[in-house]
Amino acid sequence: MRRALAVSALLAATAFGAPGAQDSSLVGLWASKRWFGPEVRGELIVERSGDRWLASIGARSAEVRVAHDSVSFELPSAATFRGRLARNGAAVVGQWIDRERRNATPLVLASCGAGCYSGHVEPMESEFTFFMEVTRRADGVLGAFLRNPERNQGRFIRLDHLVRRGDTVLLRDARDATIETGLLRDGQLSVMLWGATHDFLKVPPDSFTNFYPRGWRSATYSYSPPRARRDGWSVARARDVGMSEEKLAAMVRTLVNASRDSANAYRVHGILVARHGKLVLEEYFFGEHADKVHDTRSASKTLVSVTLGAAMQAGMKVGPETPVFATMGMASPQLDPRKRAMTIRHLLTMSSGLDCDDASNAYPGSEDVLTNQDTNPDWTRMVLGLKMLRDPGAKAVYCSINPFLAGEVLARATGRSFPDLAWELVGAPLQMGRYYIGLTPLGDSYMGGGARFLPRDFMKLAQLYAGGGMWNGRRILSEAWVRESIEPRYSLGTGLENAYVARSALNYGYLWWSTAYHYRGRIVRAYHASGNGGQYSLFIPELDLVIAAFGGNYNDRGGFVSITELIPQQVLPAIVK
Repeated sequence: MRRALAVSALLAATAFGAPGAQDSSLVGLWASKRWFGPEVRGELIVERSGDRWLASIGARSAEVRVAHDSVSFELPSAATFRGRLARNGAAVVGQWIDRERRNATPLVLASCGAGCYSGHVEPMESEFTFFMEVTRRADGVLGAFLRNPERNQGRFIRLDHLVRRGDTVLLRDARDATIETGLLRDGQLSVMLWGATHDFLKVPPDSFTNFYPRGWRSATYSYSPPRARRDGWSVARARDVGMSEEKLAAMVRTLVNASRDSANAYRVHGILVARHGKLVLEEYFFGEHADKVHDTRSASKTLVSVTLGAAMQAGMKVGPETPVFATMGMASPQLDPRKRAMTIRHLLTMSSGLDCDDASNAYPGSEDVLTNQDTNPDWTRMVLGLKMLRDPGAKAVYCSINPFLAGEVLARATGRSFPDLAWELVGAPLQMGRYYIGLTPLGDSYMGGGARFLPRDFMKLAQLYAGGGMWNGRRILSEAWVRESIEPRYSLGTGLENAYVARSALNYGYLWWSTAYHYRGRIVRAYHASGNGGQYSLFIPELDLVIAAFGGNYNDRGGFVSITELIPQQVLPAIVK
């Protein structure tokens, strides 16, 4: 009888998931990837057919509307193109607009013969990945965590361990509460996460996977200079610009071999270094690479400041003193006088006084409140309709609607859409490849953040400023604008001071942050476009140094590691001359 009871207890423990009796088949790395398109991509041809113009790409076609120099068409259930014929007739320059995913990317259609223009459409990929690593802990529990490279949503699910009961797998948090329940069938674990089913498959041991920094469980690294591309960057060896290749290599080896045992581990996606205008280090991790655009989050706000300076350099009648509400057609005598006094400068410095604060959803103008509501598609009018909390210029409060509105004021003042203006004045002169600017439901550009750039291209913003407004012999910004726009004007401190980062009372200019570093017995100041998760395009004028870092620690303080530790502890000490 005692033997029978013991066997029954053992079977019960196995069936109901006692910690010491877990099934080892769950141990290992699991992955789930979902791809959402878009499917329409490839060569786009616009050509005359009789007295009509037709656009075709793949199996889709549409009639083209031509009015003077304006060229536009809409592909059914796909995208819209808005462009203009160049003055010499050699090209059509415009924007490929993905309505469903709400983004715009520059597209140039070159002449392909009489009455023919063509170009390559490469839309922004939409995918969602989960990695789940399962390990057996010393007490027998199957420890687990989730990592989501695209949005870092794994850190919000709080998975701590798994419990298996037959074909049922319970995902539990540290308090042993069940988060979700999965079904294991034929080697596939299906789990509902964030409102969608994710089908996990086990990654074969020792196979290549982007869960690891270099694709393998372990990897070695030796320094090599970046490859020359047709993107305007000059490349060189680090030693040729006074930097230690050994120290840079040691930094990369540290990143390659860093711990990956939690959802919150620091994950740098890319680190690029240039000195004296030459790119000397370019390394990527976790599946990122030079030809893959990266989400720059709020760092892309800075593009508004750059585009404004370029518009001024081009002689357009716009500047930091341009009035906001009068430019937007709101000049009623009954308008709040504080709104009448607001200028673009107040938007660029986050000192507009509007009812917003991204740190709290209690404010109707906070980014999450604006972008997550679906009752009013006219975000521009919503922002213009906010009440004023204080006089413009009185105080800086971080709020993404400020650069969003600044982009629209700039567009209205110049009579051009912001995406068109940014490409003509910044993107094309800086020899950028494809990039993607977010749009509002009505198609206005959303410059509150989230634009995606190729890493080498986004680094060019810092290099442009490090060069005093010049890029490869071409002046894009005036030196006066470079000095004015980076000058620290307001305190938006983040409490990141340490042994390497000096306390700075003033650290925000025209959408440019600044950080003061302790460096060899003195203080050097760095200026940077900065974004959630570890996105930085940074330059240090005193050292003629430019650094770009990209990361995946979205909504996680691990994203600050790049600027508080990696740059001052690893990159700056590599300077030997």
